[in-house]
Amino acid sequence: MHVEKIMNRNVISLSPSDPIEKAYQLLVKHKIRHIPIVDEDHFVIGIVSDRDIRDASPSIFTNNPDMDVLNKEISSIMSSPVITAHPLDFVEEVARIFYDREIACLPVVSNEKLVGVITEKDLLYTLIQLTGTHVQGSHIEVKVPHKPGILPEVASVFGNRGVNISSVLVYPFQDDPEYKILVFRVQTMNPLPIIRDLRNAGYELMWPNNIPEPRL
Repeated sequence: MHVEKIMNRNVISLSPSDPIEKAYQLLVKHKIRHIPIVDEDHFVIGIVSDRDIRDASPSIFTNNPDMDVLNKEISSIMSSPVITAHPLDFVEEVARIFYDREIACLPVVSNEKLVGVITEKDLLYTLIQLTGTHVQGSHIEVKVPHKPGILPEVASVFGNRGVNISSVLVYPFQDDPEYKILVFRVQTMNPLPIIRDLRNAGYELMWPNNIPEPRL
């Protein structure tokens, strides 16, 4: 999936000469946490977060707070240079950037101009969609040998039961390179027949693994 599929195209931005107070007002009004800062050509030159503004704001515990600080230009507190993404970047690659750089928002640029933003909330929502957890169903984990053709082999068990698979994930089994875990989200509230079929086919279930053999 590409970033353009999940990014927010209705981006609120500011110029570097705008006052800090204006940024604060926009954050509160639109309930957002980040604002890209762009120049006259709409090139991204910085980004400001709610934390940046909070750190720059006068403390309520100060006897004589300097309220003029909110009139300073936003360029005085923005982060620069800015890490950006492209609309055709893959979502999983961008997620790795979020993790590695410990950031919560990425401006999305095309031809060096701002065209959208993507946030950690967007990534979390996408994960929910990709894993199928937004759809009622059942969760089944199967330990399988790490070999070619094993996925369609196991999936055929579900197909034989006429059960739709919402999503499939594959992840390592501990530190053993000989095995993988296949995680299926299936559109059935009664997984017992599938569990029986999987066990009869010789597969080891990691989840559910505490359900006794269903009786015929």
